[in-house]
Amino acid sequence: MLNIHRKSDDELIRGCVKRQAKSQRDLYDRFSPLMYSVCMRYLKDPEKAEEVMVTGFTKVFDKVDQFKFEGSFEGWVRRIMVNESLTYIRRNKFMDLEVDIEVADREPDLNHLENHLEAEDLMNMIQSLPVGYRTVFNMYAIEGYSHKEIAKELGVSENTSKSQLSRARAILKQHLLKTENYLNQNIQGS
Repeated sequence: MLNIHRKSDDELIRGCVKRQAKSQRDLYDRFSPLMYSVCMRYLKDPEKAEEVMVTGFTKVFDKVDQFKFEGSFEGWVRRIMVNESLTYIRRNKFMDLEVDIEVADREPDLNHLENHLEAEDLMNMIQSLPVGYRTVFNMYAIEGYSHKEIAKELGVSENTSKSQLSRARAILKQHLLKTENYLNQNIQGS
């Protein structure tokens, strides 16, 4: 029976600090699926997300000696990927910070939706948001940034960040209501 030794993150990090190609490849293989999904949350286009992720990993390998083995390495890499995604968005001027929306007039029944809504459906709803809304929503609701941090990262005011989050939530609420109505029609039609 083969004894396959999978290196720990710490071993891979130390190998990357020494610029060992095998360690870099293994680290990339271990973290790229998750980091690709992080980039995809900010950039809908798979090719752009992959481009940003590869650029992010280049920075990871260049700066890996700065990781102090305090806290999560995955979190450290994720922060780099988020920053690279934000840099790409800013550089390409994709931020659309002022789009009017209709306000949903009722709350969706989340208990009903929970039984029918898949994580992929929710991610698709988030992906459908305008770039500015999606970016702020991801940073606040998923990455855990404060409005002050978002404002600093995006070069906007805290109120703009709060406004973008509020609008993102309103659009998501509309999507959830539409999904709920669709589900109710299909259940009643059965």
